[in-house]
Amino acid sequence: MHVTLDTMVDTLKAAAESSRLRILVLLSRGDLTVSDLTEILGQSQPRVSRHLKLLLDAGLIGRYQEGSWAFFRLSDTDSSRAFVQRLVSGVREADPQVVRDLERLAAVKRKRQDRAAEYFSENAASWDRIRSLHVPDRAVEAALLKLVGKRPFQSMLDLGTGTGRLLEIFAPLYRRGVGIDMSREMLTVARANLDRAGVANAQVRQGDIFLPPVERNAFDLVTIHQVLHYLDDPARAIGEAARLLRPAGRLVIVDFAPHNLEFLRDQHAHMRLGFSDRQIADWFEEAGLDLEDSQEFEPRGGNEARLTVKLWLGRDRRLLIADPSNDPLPAKTYPMGETA
Repeated sequence: MHVTLDTMVDTLKAAAESSRLRILVLLSRGDLTVSDLTEILGQSQPRVSRHLKLLLDAGLIGRYQEGSWAFFRLSDTDSSRAFVQRLVSGVREADPQVVRDLERLAAVKRKRQDRAAEYFSENAASWDRIRSLHVPDRAVEAALLKLVGKRPFQSMLDLGTGTGRLLEIFAPLYRRGVGIDMSREMLTVARANLDRAGVANAQVRQGDIFLPPVERNAFDLVTIHQVLHYLDDPARAIGEAARLLRPAGRLVIVDFAPHNLEFLRDQHAHMRLGFSDRQIADWFEEAGLDLEDSQEFEPRGGNEARLTVKLWLGRDRRLLIADPSNDPLPAKTYPMGETA
C-alpha cells in the first residue's frame, strides 16, 4: 500500500517526538488506558491525551471504549501497524528512558494479573466443578491445533474470549488476533494471561457477540469456545460470526453435546443443554457455511452425569481469489486446512 508524500510527512511528524515514540513502544506491547500511560510516562493526563490525539489523527493508533474506560492500541490497518513496528524496532531497549518505561509497564501488568487472580479465586469452585465433568481442556486444544493446521494466516477473532486461551495457543499462526467478551472481569483475566504469555499480536475488547465491534469480511478464523450454551439465540450468533469471515474463512465452535444436567441451567446460567450435529449443521447451512468436520470428546470414567465436548468446523463457501499485490502472506491463498 502506497501513500502520498504529504501523508507520509504528516505521519512522520506525528511519531517524531520523544513522548509519542515512547507511547508507540508501549502500545506495541499491548493495549493501555490513558491512566496506564499517565502512570508509566509520569506526565499529566491532558498532556498524554494530546499526544494520543495526534497519534490517532495520524492513523498510527486506534481507540475503543470499554465501559467508562478507553483503551488505546496500535492501528488495525496492516500498513500502519507494520510502519509502527519497523519504527519501534529501531529503538534501543537499553535506552535509560525506555528501560524505565518498560519497568513501569511491567508494574501495570502485574496489577492486572493481581486483579485477574482475585477474580479467578472467587469463581474457581464453580469453574472447577464444570471442568470435572468433561475431558481435560488440553485434549480439546490439541485437536483444535491439529484441525487448524500449521499454515500462517492473517487474522483471528475469538468471540466470547473468556480467559483468552485460544488467542494464546493460536498466536504463532496469526498476524492479528482480536478477542471479544462482555465481561470486564474476564477481559482483565485475558489481558493478564496474554501479557504473561508474551502475546503482543492480540488484543481483547468489550463487546456483544451479536454486535461485535469489528469489521465484517475480515477474519480467516473465527472461534466460539464454550459460549453458545449461554446464548438465547445461538443461530443468530453463528450467522453473525459467518458474516465476519473472509471468503474461504473458517468458523470453529466448541461446546457440549446434548445432555440432561439441569443444574447447569439452574446454577450456572446455561441457556441450552448442549447441541446436536444436526442443529449445528442446519445453522451453518443458514449462515452460508459448509460443515467440514465434527469431532467428539467423551468424558472419562463412563459416568452418565458427565459432559461430552463437541468440536464443529465450518467454512465460508465463497472462493478466495489471490491478489499477491495486496496480500503480504501468500500462504493465505492455500486451503487453510492444509499443513505445511
